[in-house]
Amino acid sequence: MSKTKGCIIVTGASRGIGAGIAHRLAMAGYDVGCLSRSGERPQLEGVAPEIAARWFEAKCDVSQPDQLAAVFAEIEKRSGSRLVGLVNNAGIHSADKITEISGDEWRKVMDVNAYSVLAASQAIYPYLIKNNGGVIVNIGSFYDKLGVKQHLVYCATKAAVGAMTRCMAVEWAPKNIRVINIGPGYIMTEFNREAMEQGALANYLAKRIPGGKPGQADDVGNLVTKLFELDSPFLTGETIYIDGAHGMLQ
Repeated sequence: MSKTKGCIIVTGASRGIGAGIAHRLAMAGYDVGCLSRSGERPQLEGVAPEIAARWFEAKCDVSQPDQLAAVFAEIEKRSGSRLVGLVNNAGIHSADKITEISGDEWRKVMDVNAYSVLAASQAIYPYLIKNNGGVIVNIGSFYDKLGVKQHLVYCATKAAVGAMTRCMAVEWAPKNIRVINIGPGYIMTEFNREAMEQGALANYLAKRIPGGKPGQADDVGNLVTKLFELDSPFLTGETIYIDGAHGMLQ
């Protein structure tokens, strides 16, 4: 195996977009700390052994700071390489009528989708300081700028991620830490493939997405990897939408 470029932590890495991100980063020569609630390694088929060897999976509740601190130290030790970045990808969905949203639901989704971004970023901060800087990529959603029926909680958490990105970028820029938010649109994964390929949702996306089809997890993984590879210290605090122009279609 070639020499590593360092280790990047990815939360929610066992499936979906997170697995696509972990795959692309490993292909680019990074070790990847793959955090998930299950502790499973990314569930992808046909991955070359030398790529899978760069994955260091660990079980973690990303809303618990003590667990994050312990797992980050463990992954640095297991990988044998310095922690150079973080991808805050973990998230859960929520869909309820506004009149039916409970306080418990609000707190649960906010903890996973927004508070975990703060907690994990706080956990990676001392490692990036030790390395004289680094990159944090947050995975938000193009729902952060939309008004969507029965999605108040989810939209609110993703809007929070954009705001947190801007605040972290401003406060940590003097430390050479860049923080960037990515806002995916409809991305096909193993969870939603059937719905996106046939039926009402597939018909809707064919009309609403200018290119006529959803994106792939690899699209997001490729963009995330390019942000770590890009030598552009002035690029920070922004939200980059990857939605096939869906969010701007009138």
